Amino acid sequence: MCNDNEPRHVMPWRIEDIDLSRIDRQRAAANEDLMLLLAASSFIESGSDLYTSNLNVFFNGDPEVSEWLNREWEPEELQHGRALKTYIQYVWPEFDWEAAFQTFIEEYSKTCSFEEFEKTRALEMVARCVVETGTATLYRAIGEYSDEPVLKEITDNIRSDEVRHYKHFFRYFKKYNQIEGHGRLAVLGALMRRVMEIKNEDSEIALRHVYAGRYPDRVRDEAYSRELTARVNRLVRHNLSADMCVKMLLKPLNLPAKIRPGVHYPLAKITQHVFFR
Repeated sequence: MCNDNEPRHVMPWRIEDIDLSRIDRQRAAANEDLMLLLAASSFIESGSDLYTSNLNVFFNGDPEVSEWLNREWEPEELQHGRALKTYIQYVWPEFDWEAAFQTFIEEYSKTCSFEEFEKTRALEMVARCVVETGTATLYRAIGEYSDEPVLKEITDNIRSDEVRHYKHFFRYFKKYNQIEGHGRLAVLGALMRRVMEIKNEDSEIALRHVYAGRYPDRVRDEAYSRELTARVNRLVRHNLSADMCVKMLLKPLNLPAKIRPGVHYPLAKITQHVFFR
């Protein structure tokens, strides 16, 4: 934990400084699919503290990593959740965010365990790079898709944070891999495992609880839920920067320049399909 005598981390931006009255509520609410996606994202971001405690235990004995996680990463991630929640409550005042989030966190907390972690510290940092890649790509896609200026401002701020977080995790990966010496095959395995986990768990759990809160009368309608999920994923996929995503994913592999073009295109197609199929 942080020492009370140390100066507090200065946030790069604050949701309290953004004028929400500039939001065109009617215009924003008309895009139901986007609002569903934002609500799901707000749930996941608001659960970031679950991972912080686990990461602190996993990296016990490394004050550099622990201090950064507690002083910068967690407060910024939780602000992402708070910012999206604030936006949702402004546009969807009838949506009971707190109630839906509580049911979400009860299920989601069971997935935030050490069993999901990689076997070594270097490979866990690779996994964290994947998470930051996914979120940075997601918020860029939302910002490019949306025509609502306040949401663009919020998602641009979040994207910038996620890219900066990626750089920290990547630096810590290099630090630990100098000790552990993993080859490209091991790093690729960690990358792909985490990509699959992101798709199969986090977003699907969050969307399911958003639907239950938004459409309580159709909570058991699995066909309707599948249709909504397909629409939300299609929204992201059509605005996804696969190029940005793949560049960030490939970085820990440290591939020779001459073979990068041959790997880039197929990995872009795979990533786009797996993240937002």
